Amino acid sequence: MKTPKQSCPSLPFVSTRQALSRRKLIRNAGVALTLPLLDAMRPAFAGDSAKASANRQSKPRRMLAICNNLGLLPELFFPQGTGAGYPLSPYLKLLGALRNEFTVFSGVSHPDVDGGHPADNCFLTAAPHPASGSFKNTISLDQLMAEHIGYQTRFPSFTLGVNVDAGIRSLSWTESGVMIPCDQSAADVFKRMFLRGTAKETAAQVRKLELGQSILDAVAGQARSLQRNLGGGDKQRLDQYFASVRDLEKRLQASKEWEHRPKPKVSAPVPLDPEHPSDYMEKVRLMYEISRLAFQTDSTRVISLLLDSVNSPAIEVDGKPVSDGYHNLSHHGRSEEKLQQLEVIDKWHMKMLAELFDDLKTFEEDGETLLDRTMVVYGSNLGNAHAHTTLNLPTILAGGGFQHGQHLAFDTERNYPLPNLFVSMLQRMGIDTDKFASSTGTMRGLEFA
Repeated sequence: MKTPKQSCPSLPFVSTRQALSRRKLIRNAGVALTLPLLDAMRPAFAGDSAKASANRQSKPRRMLAICNNLGLLPELFFPQGTGAGYPLSPYLKLLGALRNEFTVFSGVSHPDVDGGHPADNCFLTAAPHPASGSFKNTISLDQLMAEHIGYQTRFPSFTLGVNVDAGIRSLSWTESGVMIPCDQSAADVFKRMFLRGTAKETAAQVRKLELGQSILDAVAGQARSLQRNLGGGDKQRLDQYFASVRDLEKRLQASKEWEHRPKPKVSAPVPLDPEHPSDYMEKVRLMYEISRLAFQTDSTRVISLLLDSVNSPAIEVDGKPVSDGYHNLSHHGRSEEKLQQLEVIDKWHMKMLAELFDDLKTFEEDGETLLDRTMVVYGSNLGNAHAHTTLNLPTILAGGGFQHGQHLAFDTERNYPLPNLFVSMLQRMGIDTDKFASSTGTMRGLEFA
């Protein structure tokens, strides 16, 4: 068959129905860019609406998402009463001085997220059935935020972890379902934030960013040549796609500019990473400290932190060893001895969380506290680690400009969707959306301050 004349020598051209019968790749400079799904590719499929653009705010908003993947003993965590005057549970008493700074939730979970331990990969994505053979993850809450506001800071986001089983677990996932590995060295993160590289290293990094930008420009130019052969709906989708390409170009340009700006100066020394996995609690404390420093210096506004308790051995709490492995303790079988050790660990988690809240509250930024501008969500993918259940997830949201001091209690058997909380958090971040994963709206009962 004869092919029509090509409008661009480097772009193979055939009729629209043939060229776009499946996902089309356009190539330049050794890279390939996948076009969005268009009606011309699959005529019976209607495209989705475009992502909302980033919303610059006069007040910077931040988010720290923490997942303890063995959870907490539910009978000691969840309060008995509800509303604003609820009596504090044994664990929440350790946060009692800050009770008006957080909301506790019960009866919430991610719909169709099952499978026990693999569910930690879905803590920020809510992608269903993580243990199935065909599972593919979706974009995580932190990375969606980073797409919108990440260009405003030197680092779009941080993905942190403690004792994480590398290559198997992470809270952060890209839009295409690719895992972002956890940084597990507080010292390395500190150096990236505050220690400047040599002039040669800086020039090399800028060159990489410039190369990436020029590739995007070239590929986007080729893609535009397809527009004349498409219908109105496809043209609109391509316009939306090009807008996202331009947004990425802006982020690349912003990244290049950051390379030339001086890094913030802090009086804190480079932290010393504990060498042994048993130093779990010290590692947690250091990651909280690094997160606070990152927010305090506005190095990033989005952080995820996975506390991999599954992969932690017998640990030390306040300098004293706990006799059994953390994971083994979670399968306590109602053994009184194991429950007592687990309670010691859980309470120490709550003490460190209280210290984090207090540290964020102590630092002021333009008349508001850092906690006022930072959403800290703390929870787990497991409601009961002993039974591997993924229902009734222990969840706390602190700070971030919400009205707090309450227990929002939902049905512990037929759970309320936790992704609704994520929608509220996205909106508080200034991102115009009413949907995330399996959400049905915003979090009922949670209002902006």
